[in-house]
Amino acid sequence: MAFISVAEELTRKSVTSVENKFITRYLAELDPVAVKVYLYALYLYQNGQTAYTLEDLAKKLQLTEDDVKERFEYLDELELVAVTSKIPFEIKILDCENFYGKPKKLHPEKYDGLYDELQAILSGRMISQNEYREYLILLEDYGFERNAIVMIVNYCVGLKGDKINGAYIKKVAKNFYADGITTAAQVEERLSSYTAATSTLIKVFAACSVKRQPEVEDGETLNGWLSMGFTEDAIVCAAKTFKVKSFEKLDGVMQELNRNSKYDIKEIEDYRKTRTSLYETAVGVAKTLGVYVSDATPYVENYVSVWCGYGFSTEAIINIAKYCFLSGRNSFDATNDFVGTLYGGAFVDDESVTHLLNQLAEDDKFIKTIHTACGLTRKIIPYDRQALTRWRDWGFNEAMIIKAAELSAGKNNPMAAVNYLLSTWKNGGVYTVEQIPENGQSFKQTAKAAQRQRDYDILKSLYNPDED
Repeated sequence: MAFISVAEELTRKSVTSVENKFITRYLAELDPVAVKVYLYALYLYQNGQTAYTLEDLAKKLQLTEDDVKERFEYLDELELVAVTSKIPFEIKILDCENFYGKPKKLHPEKYDGLYDELQAILSGRMISQNEYREYLILLEDYGFERNAIVMIVNYCVGLKGDKINGAYIKKVAKNFYADGITTAAQVEERLSSYTAATSTLIKVFAACSVKRQPEVEDGETLNGWLSMGFTEDAIVCAAKTFKVKSFEKLDGVMQELNRNSKYDIKEIEDYRKTRTSLYETAVGVAKTLGVYVSDATPYVENYVSVWCGYGFSTEAIINIAKYCFLSGRNSFDATNDFVGTLYGGAFVDDESVTHLLNQLAEDDKFIKTIHTACGLTRKIIPYDRQALTRWRDWGFNEAMIIKAAELSAGKNNPMAAVNYLLSTWKNGGVYTVEQIPENGQSFKQTAKAAQRQRDYDILKSLYNPDED
């Protein structure tokens, strides 16, 4: 579905731009940025630009995607648009006839003196009416206590300065709300917890070379790591060992360590060394197979670490990848299937793997010779390898197989013809080139004669058990 669609009622209207009721009923009370978003969405629809994305619209209006989503959700509350999907984000533009579609009436008189109190905190700039309206929405729609909002604004100013943008304050407030923190007592408790963690955060930031000041969200992330079982020293060790340069990347590292149950400093250091080797191996396998890998992590976790867990060495894994590429198994999945076959056959140590790969390479070379004798030029397929194994099990040497291939050239399905011919020879007891019947006698005749002789020998032994 397109990012923007419209209700059928709107398509039937004889309008070319904006309905008059939008101007007379909404324009004076709407947030200016929301008006920009609404008008541009109308423009996109009326010009048939259905391929436009949320990202495109945000860039055009010099907004973030979150800002655009927030404005559309605001317009959704007024029933000017309908948010029809969150992921992917999609909206439908509605008409302006909705009975309930009018801006919510706020009651600033309930919060006498709040504007002046907040302005005194944000002394570096003026609070606009639209920004103040957002604070009132936090109070009335989100259920914040008045003192809770004051404490949040005060905290944000202490962190970022008295010229801090109102959007940041709103974001922090919504983070508190998401955690169920809306009262002054709850806000105070959260900020106290954050303050206690500040000294640790400063050490972690230093290890990551992060220059900014710690924020409440950072304290929450830190507490999450501590609850997993990491110590302060272990977290600092992880930051230094993995050489991360941002707090966000460090969080990814801590989550990875937690998944792998590496909590002690020595465990973290040893895991880093092993991890480096695994990543290098994954990249090496990808290059060998001719596979493009933008992020080696999933290939390490799903393939290479599993293969190393079986006992295969890095050298063996790379050699296996080389064989897989040459034999047409040029993907991680196909290589994984082949590795599983080797593991099931107890071919794990370097010597046995090397010997088997050499043998398989020789077999593939011989199969190409068979193809040439048959008149085939295609690639080797699994059936070819299975057939060769079967023919050898039947007792045929290479000379007999090649002879069968030469006699099968020109057939509709040469490899099937080789299989049929060798089966006939086997039933006829023909295992050398000299025994192959001449043109005057068919292979079937020879086979039948041999079968009759075997039947006669069996009957003779039944009726004369004492005879040799």
